[in-house]
Amino acid sequence: MFDVTLKTYNGEADSSVSYGGQVARHALHNSLKQITKKADGSNSEAVKAELLSYYEGKHEGRVIIDPVSQTSFPILQKQIDTLAKGKNLKSSAYKGAVSGWPGNLSGAEILSDMIAKASHTNSGFDPINGYDYTQLISKFTMGAVFYNKAVNHYLDEKLEESAYPNDQPYKKGTPYTGKEHVWDEAFGYFGAPAHSLSLTPKEIVQIVKLNPEYLSKADANQDGKVDLVTEMAYAHAYYAASIDSSGKTHYFHTIVKAFYDGRSLINKAAGEKLSPAELKQLHAYAKIIKTTWQQVIAEAAFKYAGEVYNDLENIELLSENGGDIKKSFRNYIKHWSEMKGFVLSLEAAGQELGATQVQLDRLIGFSPVLFGNSQVIAVDGQGEYIQSSSLSMKAYQLNMLKVQNLLANAFSLKARLHDKTAGIATVLEQLDAESSSAEND
Repeated sequence: MFDVTLKTYNGEADSSVSYGGQVARHALHNSLKQITKKADGSNSEAVKAELLSYYEGKHEGRVIIDPVSQTSFPILQKQIDTLAKGKNLKSSAYKGAVSGWPGNLSGAEILSDMIAKASHTNSGFDPINGYDYTQLISKFTMGAVFYNKAVNHYLDEKLEESAYPNDQPYKKGTPYTGKEHVWDEAFGYFGAPAHSLSLTPKEIVQIVKLNPEYLSKADANQDGKVDLVTEMAYAHAYYAASIDSSGKTHYFHTIVKAFYDGRSLINKAAGEKLSPAELKQLHAYAKIIKTTWQQVIAEAAFKYAGEVYNDLENIELLSENGGDIKKSFRNYIKHWSEMKGFVLSLEAAGQELGATQVQLDRLIGFSPVLFGNSQVIAVDGQGEYIQSSSLSMKAYQLNMLKVQNLLANAFSLKARLHDKTAGIATVLEQLDAESSSAEND
């Protein structure tokens, strides 16, 4: 906890930390994911209305659908409004156009479109076009809202000297300064518990899973309940910890330590304007956070590209041997949607990725390659997907290795979980054989 440093504050608060609005949006996101699974093809209007109430609504009375108390893992809050009032996801979603999704839509528009289409599916699964909306909506919300707002606003333009000065309240009557609150809001979007520096990556992962064996690790104040604001983990904090559990990286603690060091710097300024040297150091901490956070997202996309490669391999083997490909195809769509959601997130932070983004868009496409070697290529005037002939599934399998190589090199990845790039030579040989067979036919 950081104490109140604002010299003009005369209230009773003894802490200058506040990021309940960000945690409310994490709870909205978690809940949105669960609502998507309710779709069964016959309840589209009801599901759509509920999805929109958690995406764009601000009304009172919304319950927290996830996370919720378990018998041996009690949670303090049950209503969104107990975290923060009047919050939604849409107003904070990325406003720029995203080239990786058909229709030239903004991040906010993409999420609205996905929600509308998800309501007409069965549990968010669209086998015709190859989409798992549960995963697409979740992963892209994390990028278009949380990552975007943190790195493109709070750790960027709002850190400038003239914006939200440290000797003024963030808003009239608040117990925190402009810079204190800006920094805290970015931390809130990352989604880490306040006591993260005393937790291991494995403990973070188990807390998110509501594992009762880790209740004491989550419950920092030992009051018997987990506070969703200060003691729970979400979104990219979870993925950073999950990647770090491999033992190859330290993304989670690198980000949290930079947040803590930056907040300590602001606190030590004791309610005075930050000096040029202090602002320079604060920007240095912000750069560490932004760079590492981007690596976490790229690592997740890398991992799922490897999963897609495996799924295509399984589909091929089952097809050749007359096996049932239903489960493998479902996994393929799920893993592709997770990969695509993370790749779209890299684009939704107002950062120019140049040729890397162009190559990722071309290698992955607007959808996975489907049976019959077709792929979504555009939307029509009514917003419905248009499919056309595409490359083969074997060629698309090679694309996944190219995606992994591109991500690893562009973002200096270290963990590289589910790395399949050693198989490039084998896939190329198989493609040559496929081509020769086609010519002989």
